[in-house]
Amino acid sequence: MKLTAKSVSRVALASTLVAATAGAVLLAASPAGAATTLGASAQQSGRYFGTAVAANKLSDSTYVGILNREFDMVTAENEMKIDATEPNQNQFSFGNADRIVNHAISQGKRVRGHTLAWYSQQPGWMQRMEGSALRQAMINHITQVASYYKGKIYAWDVVNEAFADGSSGGRRDSNLQRTGNDWIEVAFRTARAADPNAKLCYNDYNTDDWTHAKTQGVYRMVQDFKQRGVPIDCVGFQSHFNPQSPVPSNYQTTLQNFANLGVDVQITELDIEGSGSAQAQNYQRVTQACLAVARCAGITVWGIRDSDSWRSSGTPLLFDGSGNKKAAYTAVLDALNAGGTTTTSTTTTTGTTTSTTTTTTTTTTTTTTTSGPGGCTASASVNSWAEGFVATIRVTAGSTPLNGWTVTLTLPSGSTVTGSWNANRSGNTGTIQWTNVSYNGNVAAGQSTEFGFQGTGVGTGLSPTCSAR
Repeated sequence: MKLTAKSVSRVALASTLVAATAGAVLLAASPAGAATTLGASAQQSGRYFGTAVAANKLSDSTYVGILNREFDMVTAENEMKIDATEPNQNQFSFGNADRIVNHAISQGKRVRGHTLAWYSQQPGWMQRMEGSALRQAMINHITQVASYYKGKIYAWDVVNEAFADGSSGGRRDSNLQRTGNDWIEVAFRTARAADPNAKLCYNDYNTDDWTHAKTQGVYRMVQDFKQRGVPIDCVGFQSHFNPQSPVPSNYQTTLQNFANLGVDVQITELDIEGSGSAQAQNYQRVTQACLAVARCAGITVWGIRDSDSWRSSGTPLLFDGSGNKKAAYTAVLDALNAGGTTTTSTTTTTGTTTSTTTTTTTTTTTTTTTSGPGGCTASASVNSWAEGFVATIRVTAGSTPLNGWTVTLTLPSGSTVTGSWNANRSGNTGTIQWTNVSYNGNVAAGQSTEFGFQGTGVGTGLSPTCSAR
């Protein structure tokens, strides 16, 4: 989400939903001994409560005081986006992002990375690119940024806002989408290779209502990724609400249905325009929905004080412009201290959801070669289903570093490669040679890099060999 104001269509849903009941009663005051800050109260149920942070406000003592006291998760508002981290191609700038990350770590807080691939806030050089050049630039960007912050990021918003609003339930037209429909999958696989321990999330807005076509489109993508072994760990719901797009009555159902796919759900950019008890009731509803879904990992509000918000005129946050706690703050704190269920709700389905049963098998083989100085090894991990497979090939350097590598493998008869990432290849069928691309040829002794490909037919029995170049 940007700091600058956005068009109304950015935050308004296609249809007005049921608003919060005006007469709803807020939770009673917290009992004696209850946690007194948002982060501490969320931790009682194994969750987090975070906020978006701007580097240029870290000199504001009121801002930093609230940040340090209340929140245990931090997201950079703009400082980790593509235009900020790679203003010129292959020239990376992490200064402002580092200020936020280092401050968070020094205060014992975790960090959500936002975002690695997005159609918006691209630097000028990327906006002018297309096709294979853009695809490789995206892969390089993800690899470099995620590798730089490896070990410091709890979860990455790998891809942001890739689906279109409206009734189609399809992808948004963008320069990234025009590189090929597999670009989101490639982004996730690249992020996993760069930082295997960070949770990998898809993040979007206007996906809060379970009945909406956009929600269903994202759901089908996540369902497909989980069935095919594409590395996705979580789904982020931005949850920007206002009177024209209120908290949906089925909000908890949406969170639960995604969680049932085997991913965490995270509320990533929460802000709710309004004031007084009506705003407080809506914040309470969102908090309670998260608490009711066992795999809702936590909530992040998009800013600290109303004056810090990109929607400041709507006073959408938990603290007013002077840093005072609002009624919405008390409602959230009380809801968190009251806790929530850890049981799983019943899944609600609609006619727009297609459920399929897919059998996935994994086969791993390793072949070692002594070719080249120090040699290298290659192993294949294959996720197969009825119509095809995805293979991930891990290249590991031997006793000396690699300056380049070649992997050779033979596909079973009738199998064809339909797409690949993080490597060049010599063909689509039969015996194929794969060579490193510019950014993953140098591998330190004993270390590894990965590439992958998708194919039709049978993917079992792959036996790759590796030689150093």
